[in-house]
Amino acid sequence: MSGASLDATVAAAALRLAASGVDEARAEARLLVCEAAGIDRAVLLGHGDRPLETAAADRLEKMLTARCARMPMAQVIGRRGFWEHEFTVTTDTLTPRPESELLIEAALARADGGRALRVLDLGTGTGCLLLTLLAAWPTAWGLGIDRSGAALAVAAQNRRQLGLASRCALLQADWNDAIAGRFDVVVANPPYIPGADIAGLEPEVAVHEPRLALDGGGDGLDPYRLLFPRLAGLLAPGGFALFEHGAGQGAALDLLARQAGLTVLDRLNDLAGHDRCLVLGSPRGDKD
Repeated sequence: MSGASLDATVAAAALRLAASGVDEARAEARLLVCEAAGIDRAVLLGHGDRPLETAAADRLEKMLTARCARMPMAQVIGRRGFWEHEFTVTTDTLTPRPESELLIEAALARADGGRALRVLDLGTGTGCLLLTLLAAWPTAWGLGIDRSGAALAVAAQNRRQLGLASRCALLQADWNDAIAGRFDVVVANPPYIPGADIAGLEPEVAVHEPRLALDGGGDGLDPYRLLFPRLAGLLAPGGFALFEHGAGQGAALDLLARQAGLTVLDRLNDLAGHDRCLVLGSPRGDKD
């Protein structure tokens, strides 16, 4: 594509993306061309007759090949916007998703951000949940836990980028390991896809995202069965936990929470109207 105009390059890239089954191929082609050429959308729209330089064409070809193989766009360009920040994303982490912002919105509305809150993120991945909350709460401290050392390396990079290294600890551990301490806010986006369903998902997820972060067992609820009975021992008095879950899983998780002796404080739907987040408190919602 070297030497072709930006407009012609976008058109050719869009055809390749569409042929590979990528939705919104034209919009994605524009994004990739801008990324490869180091320009913004305004330059692309206003100077479409400008030729694409050789180095930019080489970068574009690599990115386009990856995206046509259905690698998620966030992995192709290496980052994804979430809430008010951008987070580094790799093949070792889930891509931060808009529905997860529901947990941030709920936590900010429920907690007193002026307090020295202690925040626990179970399965931190990129760190988007924990780091977003710490950025919003300047006196808070947090701990992010993940089984994947590679994912924690990404979270550490995001921690540095946001200037939060002094207020955020990261720990490689399994949820079966003992976690010491009490926390005012617990957030988690556990794996919740039934294992047998993963192969049928879009390739961006089924092929390119880490299975460890997707597979929730036979019915998708195994992580919650493990975590809910331990939650009362992790919550400080008056604390609460927010768990993201799959659409249609809310009723079953409500029952599991009550069986574990937890208080169901709220149930939240995403913008599409699907049940997506369960807010839990310690037994009896005790605030002593």
